[in-house]
Amino acid sequence: MGAIKPIYIKSLAKQLLKDVVKFTDDFEVNKKLVEEYTNIESKDVRNRVAGYITHRKRKESKKEDVKA
Repeated sequence: MGAIKPIYIKSLAKQLLKDVVKFTDDFEVNKKLVEEYTNIESKDVRNRVAGYITHRKRKESKKEDVKA
């Protein structure tokens, strides 16, 4: 079982996913985009947000594969 993400990580990631279309299922790309579109100074929080976005994008692509 994985750790449950805090609500501030989830809400920030969901807001970014809604506003920014460029996110992919690649963590390194998402990490740079989170740094570009936010002013989060903490490296740990920035990486956690990017990781959650990556997780959501991979989950979405798996759903699309199942539907196809």
